[in-house]
Amino acid sequence: MIILVVNAGSSSLKYQLIDMKDESVIAKGNCDRIGIGGHLSHKTASGVQFEEDCPFPTHAEAFERLVKVLTTGEGAVISSMNEISAVGHRVVQGAEVFTKTMLVTDEVIEKIDELRELAPVHNHGHALALWACRKILPDVPQVAVFDTAFHQTIPQKAFMYGFPYEDYAQYHVRKYGFHGTSHRFVTAKLAEVMGKDLKDLKVVSCHLGNGSSITAVQNGCSVDTTMGFTPLDGVLMGTRCGAVDPSAVTYVAGKHGFNVAEMDSYMNKQSGLLGISGKSSDFRDITAASESGDARATLAKDMLVYDIKKDIGAYAAVMNGLDAVIFTGGIGENAPNCREEVCTGMEYLGIQIDRQANDFKGQLRKISTPDSKVEVWVIPTNEELLIARDTLAMIQK
Repeated sequence: MIILVVNAGSSSLKYQLIDMKDESVIAKGNCDRIGIGGHLSHKTASGVQFEEDCPFPTHAEAFERLVKVLTTGEGAVISSMNEISAVGHRVVQGAEVFTKTMLVTDEVIEKIDELRELAPVHNHGHALALWACRKILPDVPQVAVFDTAFHQTIPQKAFMYGFPYEDYAQYHVRKYGFHGTSHRFVTAKLAEVMGKDLKDLKVVSCHLGNGSSITAVQNGCSVDTTMGFTPLDGVLMGTRCGAVDPSAVTYVAGKHGFNVAEMDSYMNKQSGLLGISGKSSDFRDITAASESGDARATLAKDMLVYDIKKDIGAYAAVMNGLDAVIFTGGIGENAPNCREEVCTGMEYLGIQIDRQANDFKGQLRKISTPDSKVEVWVIPTNEELLIARDTLAMIQK
């Protein structure tokens, strides 16, 4: 059985074709620059790889090209789309409307689009891709997997903000959390490699990349997470400021003369590691600059490490203990220096890192010492595979 996984953004449409017999990736790629030109990159498991410029006025044209590249020419991996059993879509924001994976209908797409006010960069793009897919593959089941669904178990005392209650009741202002698909995948994998039931574990999952979030998982359920109403909240990120005093926002906006949209862009696109270092949003660049003696790059790195360390400690308190810490995402999987600095000085919590075991990138590996009371693991995330698994389970119902 073959599943097509689609992750659409406002101007992109990433895809993976997965054979569920062995969960192998048959082909993957990205239709980028939708609405502003168009570019396709495509790669197959057999080693065929190419890029080309294509006109993508909308997501519909991008999806049409996706179908063509999968079925014809040098990049073809299937003879027709009839070989695909279903399409699984990643959707960022489900709010309190979608609390689990859903079979897609016209009404579901309309509601996803209505939620774009809560995720303006993502949800409208998801809806456009869903409409395009239904038009081109009308007889193929589609399934929506929501980033926010995993965090629906967070208790109200943790997801509410201190605004008047009416802002929650009328405008749905609350913590939603994101990266839920990633946190769900790696925590399940952790239980598997530890040989334990996830329901018996207290875990802090650190998804660290250009966007980062830390999540407390107790008894298999998310009980708190650092991202909030939007993915802007929490730890310092590539270009996002993370958590700041709300009054600092209004103060800085006034000093720069920013309107609401300009201040939102400032916090999302010009801040974080980029804003502090003045050099780059990429942690690899930050690390290299820091090792060369750049003080601002060192400050940016130290701020991120401090944020992560603080949240691990806070979530251990929330869960009344800690069994394991997970590092995942681009930074979590590939920055041993960051992992080491986060874990150093946390011996009081029972964390003892094995520096030699930690000296690697991009693999599943335990990096804590044998006598560490808290196990520390690096677990590569695979959100696309989890979406494919959810999609398969849904259509098998």
